Amino acid sequence: MSTPTTLHASVVLDRLTFTRPDGSVALDGISGAFGSGRTGLVGRNGAGKSTLLRLMAGQLAPTSGTVTASGEVAYLPQQLTLDVDRRVAELLGVSEALDAVRAIGAGDVDPAHFDAVGDDWDIEARAEASLAEAGLAPEFLDRRVGELSGGEAVLVAIAGIRLRRAPITLLDEPTNNLDRDARAKLAAMVRAWKGTLIVVSHDLSLLELMDETAELYAQTLSVFGGPYSEWRAWLDTEQDAAKQAEVAAAQALRKEKRQRIEAEVKLAHRARMAKKAQIEKRVPKIIAHGRKMAAEVSAGKLRTEVGAKEDAARSMLDEAGRRVRSDSSMKIELPDPQVSRTRRIAEIGDAERTWVIQGPERVALIGRNGAGKTTLLERLVASAAVVSSESAAITPEADAGTDSAAESTSSERPMLVAEARTDQIGYLPQRVDGLDEDRSVFENIAAAAPHMPEKELRNRLARFLIRGATAERPVASLSGGERFRVALAKLLLADPAPHLVVLDEPTNNLDLDTVDQLVEALRAYRGAVLIVSHDDAFLARLDLDLTLEIDQEGALREVV
Repeated sequence: MSTPTTLHASVVLDRLTFTRPDGSVALDGISGAFGSGRTGLVGRNGAGKSTLLRLMAGQLAPTSGTVTASGEVAYLPQQLTLDVDRRVAELLGVSEALDAVRAIGAGDVDPAHFDAVGDDWDIEARAEASLAEAGLAPEFLDRRVGELSGGEAVLVAIAGIRLRRAPITLLDEPTNNLDRDARAKLAAMVRAWKGTLIVVSHDLSLLELMDETAELYAQTLSVFGGPYSEWRAWLDTEQDAAKQAEVAAAQALRKEKRQRIEAEVKLAHRARMAKKAQIEKRVPKIIAHGRKMAAEVSAGKLRTEVGAKEDAARSMLDEAGRRVRSDSSMKIELPDPQVSRTRRIAEIGDAERTWVIQGPERVALIGRNGAGKTTLLERLVASAAVVSSESAAITPEADAGTDSAAESTSSERPMLVAEARTDQIGYLPQRVDGLDEDRSVFENIAAAAPHMPEKELRNRLARFLIRGATAERPVASLSGGERFRVALAKLLLADPAPHLVVLDEPTNNLDLDTVDQLVEALRAYRGAVLIVSHDDAFLARLDLDLTLEIDQEGALREVV
């Protein structure tokens, strides 16, 4: 499944195989090549995309096969582990050369400084330009990484890769936890990217900036010469043609089967007539024997002909069937919490106004990183434990895992109020924590539904594509998307069913097909839904009843 491309191959994979420590096969005999431009790598959760990036980056050693790269490979993982006490210059990867240039400028002529600088005498100016790409002022070069938000740190790390001019760069889900402004800055970097860039992402707007789209599917890597939308249109057209070919092949096989049956009936009739004639001795014995031999030869020839045609038709059907994808899609069926349209579920407000989430409403909460969205969700969920008549008044803090430690609480910012009116709230946080890493998938989910019979629970888990060996794997071995499915199943199979489902950036680790399933499920849900997301394309598909934004001053406003 590829179209011709003029891009020179930068990374070549030859029969690449990787087996996990538990013996399960993540990748099996993958061969293919990535061009020298920008490539979006897509595929279902669990297909092995992140594993493939780590193999190309040299962080994992293949079980067999080879990876050949035409130059140095820089890699940004899905979860960026940061030492908050390091300088931002270190995150950019320029601290050694920067310090050497400054030392020489101050009169220190130690030869080691000149070795550290090399040809990078303009490193400070280039570093400041890179910070500007990330939306940061020059003075951030010497500040602590802990003063950056999570989104800012990701942008600085990516800007550092560009600054170091790595010829090949691998980015794994770089837009996760980035707000709208940060996503726009990343898009600008990608548009100006020089060299090979391979990006694993579910972000449609980012995938549209790619020169090529590669898919990892059924242990096969295929490359299409164009961005995601063009590849998707091609795939849909190809699958429509494959399904039509399968229908036509099935019809042809049925026709050949009918003709074989008709031929057998005809031969059987001839045999009966010949036998009858022989019994009645209407012809001499020697002539009857000759006719019998001729009939057997004729019958054998006819059977061979019709059999060959039937076998050919069956082969055509098998070939057509192999072209048709039999993908398993997650069938997310949210429980019916039986919430009336007039039932008050929760209240969210500030010093000026309060909004009521009522009945089966779908509400989005948006705002920049650091505005306090996650904090507001957590306090709302916490208030459900007592369903208190007193409002939980809070001041916005940094969103968990994504916000700046430098954004301190200000007494001048308006107070935000979050109050649950029900104790039945299902909450799925950004980090998908709350799972026991050492226990199996099944054990984790069974703990949330202790009264459900094992057979019934396993049948329900199959709807989340959690079946067979997957259900017995330890949670620690799962991909981000697989972990999300487990956490979602644990939330939705809990008893009683939640009146309010609260999701914090739910699309971060989901493949595009699963996002489609989640959209359909949330649109059909008969309880209330509150979602924090920076994914505008996802929110636009939910038919939201209300969108609230925490603005730069910390106040809530309704987005029309």
